[in-house]
This record gives sequence, structure tokens and C-alpha cells, in this order.
Amino acid sequence: MLRPITVLMLSGLCFLVAQGTGLRLFFHLSYLLLGLLILSVLWAWLNLRGLAVERETLTLRANVGEFARERISIRNRWFIPKLWIEMRDESNLPQHGAGFVTYLGGRQHGRWLARTLCTMRGRYRLGPATLTSGDPFGIVRLSRTMPSTNEIVVYPQMVDLPAFSLPSAELPGGQSTRARSFNVTPNVSTVREYAPGDSFNRIHWRSTARADHLMVKEFDLEPSADIYVVLDMQERTVVRDTRVPHQRHDEEDDARNRAPWWMRQPNQPPALGQTLESTEEYAVMVAASLARTLLSQNRVVGLVAWGQHREVIPAERESRQLFKILEALAILRAHSTESLAEVLIAESQRFGRNSTLLIITSAIDEQWVSALQQQRLRGVRAAVIFVDPSSFGGIHDPEPTLRRVAELRVPVYRLRQGDSLAAALVNPLSVGSQKHAPIP
Repeated sequence: MLRPITVLMLSGLCFLVAQGTGLRLFFHLSYLLLGLLILSVLWAWLNLRGLAVERETLTLRANVGEFARERISIRNRWFIPKLWIEMRDESNLPQHGAGFVTYLGGRQHGRWLARTLCTMRGRYRLGPATLTSGDPFGIVRLSRTMPSTNEIVVYPQMVDLPAFSLPSAELPGGQSTRARSFNVTPNVSTVREYAPGDSFNRIHWRSTARADHLMVKEFDLEPSADIYVVLDMQERTVVRDTRVPHQRHDEEDDARNRAPWWMRQPNQPPALGQTLESTEEYAVMVAASLARTLLSQNRVVGLVAWGQHREVIPAERESRQLFKILEALAILRAHSTESLAEVLIAESQRFGRNSTLLIITSAIDEQWVSALQQQRLRGVRAAVIFVDPSSFGGIHDPEPTLRRVAELRVPVYRLRQGDSLAAALVNPLSVGSQKHAPIP
């Protein structure tokens, strides 16, 4: 706004000089500057009229590490051309840079595709858009907000866990039983030729069409254990890595540092400080990965997590169960004041002898271990994925807690900052082998 004020002050100054000297030149100059200011304001105002912004979100759901795509269109509904229009999107999606400058002729429209790398989970707003224009003299810049908005949900990062399996010795009833079942279950093992007495609802018609004779389905016994992913979201247990990286002047190194840890190559060291890394984000990533892996194995999976609100998803195996869990994990934050021990006690009525708990935590207090012991005495099976806070800069030693959990004969998997999740969940720790070599 300094330029319009400057032109207005110059016009007033010329008018005062003209009044004092009587020179017609200063009168003309005063009128010229005032007319130029009025023309500039009118030009910029008209440049923002008759415009319509349309946005089409091509990616309503995305995972961390994927690109969110959005098509943005600006239409000029007037016959008057728009010399230049700048559009700036006011989205709260991190690293969203949907901004451009364009020229629109009379009754023309422009269309652009915005691609944004999703680096943080959550529910974000796309829009509104702010249109800015001005006059050819560069005196006036006016803005107009277009209220068009959309929404996108970014799911947490998920990692394939091909080698993860619940230890059968510790978790009976939690594995698929390969014995044949006379009842119809969701687990189809194979097909065979029809035999007299087989029910018609067991006939597999596609195999029958290929083989040109009746084929029936064979079923495996259904896994009986309900698996609950228990995610500890107590605020005081979260440890964030706040170490400052060394200064880097190489452009390739800078680009690598801006990438999240899960998108870097295995031999590349973590880029500390550029991307916020915390036990919270690691734990959420573990929960999402386990849910996807177990549901793909046709298991009955639920979620228990107390964050900014109590989030409990009953154990099911329906097709939408994974999306329910991911929707909850996308917006869940570690803002809870309740400890993991309090959560286990409060939700204990959900857990029985046919239940398996996958506890994901970075808490080092032993109260939750005592609560877990109570669940074990009730016949509840469990495994613990421990996100090591000491690898994120935590000052407390987690070894006593890990030893206590292992003494309960509960499988413990230890995940440290920079570790591969798939490798960390292959073999559980054993009693007396808690010590690990430091990460280089």
C-alpha cells in the first residue's frame, strides 16, 4: 500500500505547490497523478471481477511419501482480458505450493495440476485461494479470496512386513490352523472334485467351468484370536529428535536432508532437524503397518489408542477395517494424559483368553508392565513393540523395563531410530540379550 499512498501524497504536494506559486504545470501534474491513481485502482479491481476458481482433488486419500494431486482451474467469464492474475493457495497441507501467475483472454480459462509430496499425516484443508492482480504501472495490488475448498486425508506411512508372524509358542490360537474344516469359513485353502454329500454352496463355479466338472472349495479352520493393536499415545512419553544438523552446502545433500527418514536410501544417514522424527511418528507407523499386514492375513484386528480423544475400534476383519484404522491414526496425536497402564486397566473388559495384544510404546516406567502382567494372568496373550526413546535423544535407560517385559515371557521387539521396521520385527529379544550395539 506504500505506492498508492506515495502517489496520493505527491498529488497533494503538487496541488499545494500550485496553490502557492500559481503555476498551471503543478495543477496539471496534481490532476494527472490523481487520475493515474484512480485508473490504477479501477484497473486492478476490474481485473479481479468475473473470475471463477474451480478445484478438483484427484487424491482424496494419500499415504505419507505419496503425491497429492489437485487440478485447479481459473475461468474468465468476461470478454475483457486479464493481463496478469496471481493465484496463491492458502492450504495448510505442508509443502503445498499451488501458486502461479497467468494471463487470461476474454472468456478463456486456464488449468494447472498441483502435485504435493505428503510428508506428514493428518487431515488438511486445500484452499481457499487468494487471487492477486494489479495495474500495468505497478502502483496498486488488490487481492480477492475465493472460498472454494476441499479436504485431503494423509494416512501414516506403512511398511511391508513379509517376515512378521505372531510367535506360535507364546500366542496359541493366534495362528491360522491348516486343519480342514467341515464348516464354511473365510479361509479357502484349495478346491477339489465334487463328492456325493457335498453341499451345493461349496461349489466353486469358476473352477467348475474351467475343469468341465463340479469342483468344491476346501476350508481351513478360522483363526480364533482377536488381535488388538494397543498404541500408547501419552504425551509425556514422546521423545522428539531435536538435534541440529551440520551445515551442508551441496544441493544434492540438501535435497536428501529434506526427505523424510522412510524415503531415504538405506545407506544414507538420517538428516536430523530437517524432518521432525519422534517416537510418536514411529509408533503410528508401526501400528498402521501391523494392521495392514494382519488384515491381509485375514485376521481379526482392532485398535485401542487414547490420544486427544479415546479411540477404540472393535476387532473385525471386514474390508473397511483397514480404512477405519488408518482414518483414526491419521488424526491421532499424542496428547493423552492417561498412561499405558491406565489404558490397559480401563480396556481390560475387552480382552479375554481369546485375545492377543500388540502393545506399541516407548514408555519406560514399569507400571504398564505390571498392568500387562495382570492381563497375562487372565490368559491374555501379548507381544510388545518397543520404540526405543534413547535413540531419539532420551536420557533414561530402557534396559530395566525391557528385562521385566521379557521375564513375563512376552515377545519384545525393539525399534530404534533409523532401523528397518521389517528387520526389527523378525526376531524378538530374549532375556539377557537386551544390549544392542549403538547405531553408527
